[in-house]
Amino acid sequence: MFGNVFSGKKVLITGNTGFKGTWLSSWLLLCGAEVYGYSLDIPSKPSMFELLSMEGKIKHHFGDTRNRDELNEYIRNVKPDFIFHLAAQAIVSISYSQPFDTITTNVIGTASVLEALKDMENNCVAVLITSDKAYDNVEWIWGYRENDMLGGKDVYSGSKGAAELVIKSYWHSFLKAKPNIKLGVARAGNVIGGGDWSADRIVVDCIKAFSTGQSVEIRSPNATRPWQHVLEPLSGYLRLAQYLYEGEVQSGEAFNFGPSAELTKSVLQLVRDLAAQWRLDVNKVVKVTGQVPFEEAKLLKLNCDKALAYLNWHSTLQYEQTVSLIVEWYKAFYEMKNINMYAFTIDQINYYLTEAQKQKLNWTA
Repeated sequence: MFGNVFSGKKVLITGNTGFKGTWLSSWLLLCGAEVYGYSLDIPSKPSMFELLSMEGKIKHHFGDTRNRDELNEYIRNVKPDFIFHLAAQAIVSISYSQPFDTITTNVIGTASVLEALKDMENNCVAVLITSDKAYDNVEWIWGYRENDMLGGKDVYSGSKGAAELVIKSYWHSFLKAKPNIKLGVARAGNVIGGGDWSADRIVVDCIKAFSTGQSVEIRSPNATRPWQHVLEPLSGYLRLAQYLYEGEVQSGEAFNFGPSAELTKSVLQLVRDLAAQWRLDVNKVVKVTGQVPFEEAKLLKLNCDKALAYLNWHSTLQYEQTVSLIVEWYKAFYEMKNINMYAFTIDQINYYLTEAQKQKLNWTA
């Protein structure tokens, strides 16, 4: 898959101990990569990183991406062929209680990676992941394109928009003139899947409640989101890295990665479907409070035509498959004794690969 470009290569993931980082690490190991990780801490309890025993499978380093000197020294020593920059403060609610840390992590942390790329002498492909929240969201009904206005009315969105501006300035000031550096920017959001235990996320709240026989409270039942399984954007990140490595796409460009329109569902619909898949009485386990502690966007969609046109990429899973994969992963964790969750995770990646092959997506080759 992905033209075998990751096999035997050194791949560094910042933020590798997180939910997306652990899934990406697992997929890259399946691709035969030598995976390195750089993360501040273990972000949750339970932790997918710990549950899958990833520290014994990759070369991991605990460090703060905001510490430019430490990060640069680590990157100089590793000399990675690929970098996926995922490290971020990614929780909107935390951005309200910790605005300064959110800004410094998301902006200065990104600048630290760019500093390392600026000074790098070896060949390297870097994919920097920001967010769909980087767009100046006016809540129109059509999807945002890569050349639409960036911005943000809240601190989290603003930090992502600011990170994008930093990337753009480093690209034009320094990296564009370095033929050994290939750079891509990936924007995605509303990512869900097994193994997430982050705070204030609707799927996590549901699973914690369902697994203990409690009801889940919903604050914004009518808010709609284009939900996508974690493997969808990750396949996009990997495809972008492949095409940059092969010279099939122009360096310095941004790409959206999102699901098809039919995956846009309300929060209430998603919660009801998760409960039904868990085989619970929906009317007994779902409570609508309407108590919103901070302002949230009601609608934000991405236009992914550019990824289709230039990367031959589009999403793979139907909504029902996404819900089933999530519930199956958590049920395996909570209800199956002595199960190898790393092997189970790899099985879900292989299932996703099979579904993509059925659709003749050529990144599967």
